[in-house]
This record gives sequence, structure tokens and C-alpha cells, in this order.
Amino acid sequence: MVQVTVVSMLKNAVFLDRDGTINEQVGYVNHESRFYLLPQVGQAIHQLNAKNIPVIVVTNQAGAARGYFPEELVDKVHKKMNMLLNKEDAFVDDIYYCPHLKGGKIKHLDIDCQCRKPQTGMLLKAAKEHNVDLSTSYMVGDRMGDIKFAQSEGVKGILVLTGYGKGELEYTKGTTPDYIANNLNDAVMWILKDMRHNSENKNK
Repeated sequence: MVQVTVVSMLKNAVFLDRDGTINEQVGYVNHESRFYLLPQVGQAIHQLNAKNIPVIVVTNQAGAARGYFPEELVDKVHKKMNMLLNKEDAFVDDIYYCPHLKGGKIKHLDIDCQCRKPQTGMLLKAAKEHNVDLSTSYMVGDRMGDIKFAQSEGVKGILVLTGYGKGELEYTKGTTPDYIANNLNDAVMWILKDMRHNSENKNK
């Protein structure tokens, strides 16, 4: 009997920050009622869904460690996010979050972890679990920390000017995004164009 080894192809993925990128930046989202999708977010994610590009959320949620809200609330907020996206015919493939903070008020979350951005634990775990090629993937966020987080693992980093984006662009130096987008929809349009360009060059 001949044994056949099936080699699965690595995938491009788009990683998304949450607060200020997907939803309005309101500080800590300490209740489901404070979670609102930004305009055109559903449309943007739907475009990626339609092309079978994995969409993976990676978000710091240190409010849990600070004792501002119970960790269970993070899951409740994500259920609301999924519900709102589904209403716009969109979905995310997975969500990774870090509730930790060294020096935090909640003892079991008072951890100097490797998953809190800009540490890359969430990114590496997601890539392994979803068979993602980080060298051909993208990260969208409203903080320069998101860009540093991405670029340290070879992922292209896109800064959106929603949330903290405008202030980050003006006042945070030392990191250069691969692209600066007005919002998530603009970022996705650039990503799809960049993917086409890379594919065309590969096939030459």
C-alpha cells in the first residue's frame, strides 16, 4: 500500500485589532452596550469572506486584569460583535485576546505574558492553528504597537486613522506602517490590491 502525504497550502490571512479598528474606541468596553461597529466594517470583512481569506481578531483586553470588568464580559462582547457582523453578511474566523497585565489587580491575570501585544504570542498561535503564512499576511490596527507586533513576524502592518490612529501617526515615532488607511474598508481595498499585485508578480 502506497502512503500518500497530503501537504496543505499555507494561507494568507488578515489579522484585525478590535477597539478602534472594528468598533468605536470608547476606552474600556465594560458593557455590551458600549460596543458599536464602525461604519463600513461589515462591508470590509465581507469582502475578505467572499475571497475565503481568513479574518482573525487579535486584541489586548487588559481591563480584565485591571478589574474594570470580569473576563466573561469579553466573550459577551465578542458574541455581540459576531451578531452585528452576521447582520451585515460578514464574519470573523477566530478571535484571540489577551486579558493579562503585569501588575494587574486580578491575581490570576497578573502575568508577564507573551500574548499581550506587541509580544507576538497571539499571532504565532493563530498562525499555527489556522495554517497561516505570516510572510504573506496583513495586520490592521489603530496603534503603532499593532504595526510593530505585525512587522516583527514579517506581517504587513496597516494603520487605520480611526480610533487612536490619527494621534498615533502624529505623535508615535520609530515605526512605519506599510500603509495608512482612512478606515478598515480602505485598508481591505489596499490589501486586496496588494494581494493581486503579488499574485501577478509570482505568476510572471
